[in-house]
Amino acid sequence: MADSKTPDLPSPLAVVCHDAGAANLILPWIKDWRGELRACMFGPASRLWANYFQERPLQEDMPTALLGAAVLLSGTGWASDIEHLARIEAARLGIHSIGVIDHWANYAARFERNGFRQLPNEIWVADVHAEALARRTFPQTRVFRRPNLYVREQLSRIGPPPGKERILYVLEPVRSDWGQGTPGEFQALDYALSRLALLAPASNSILTLRPHPAESAEKYQAYVDRHPYIRLDRAPDLSAAISDADIVIGVESFALTLALGAGRRVFSTLPPWAPPLRLPHQGIIQIRHLPQE
Repeated sequence: MADSKTPDLPSPLAVVCHDAGAANLILPWIKDWRGELRACMFGPASRLWANYFQERPLQEDMPTALLGAAVLLSGTGWASDIEHLARIEAARLGIHSIGVIDHWANYAARFERNGFRQLPNEIWVADVHAEALARRTFPQTRVFRRPNLYVREQLSRIGPPPGKERILYVLEPVRSDWGQGTPGEFQALDYALSRLALLAPASNSILTLRPHPAESAEKYQAYVDRHPYIRLDRAPDLSAAISDADIVIGVESFALTLALGAGRRVFSTLPPWAPPLRLPHQGIIQIRHLPQE
């Protein structure tokens, strides 16, 4: 299962996604799948769909996609309930359900809404760290590791560091204020700015902010307006953004692991009062652990 690029699944296959993380894993897996495909994409996932299936229409709603399907392949994002509802409907209809986990945090919560838990029949992950975590979290559920085709493609497109001390900040909604009354993503960004000289002491360094796919660029416009060395990222995709950076920083985004694989210096911007870093990858330096200036 870990070596096969295209999944061997019965047809019809229903696919339900909202967040970009799982969609980035799922879409390359099913790109060359030849069976009947019933895809229902929302939010960031719907925008990614066109990159792989320009001429293939989407199903208008989730119940229609599931009706008569043999298998459900769904994401496990936090920004919508649609994937959770799809797993509930699949269980009601007796459809085999596969949930795709794309990160290394909040595993149990991905399958719960309002106190109701709906696990799939099996879970797919895309690296050894996620596989070990999923097996510990869901000991009664089958867990399979599949190749991360998205990471392979992105790494193949990332060029060498430009050598200009350019810093890329990969932003993400934190969903916690860490008891401070301000969204965590703003706390982490402010903390990073306070220690920026430790990362790139050159006076002409540029900090580029790349909003998460679930965010709007306007959310961070005030930082661009206040700081002449900050700009918003305009790169067409993540690989292009990393190609233009020597250093990549962020809270605990998946993009940090991609930058690590591309040979960049990578830092987590979690402030001292935030919880521990949940990314299990070696080589990510935490700014809060650096010596004080």
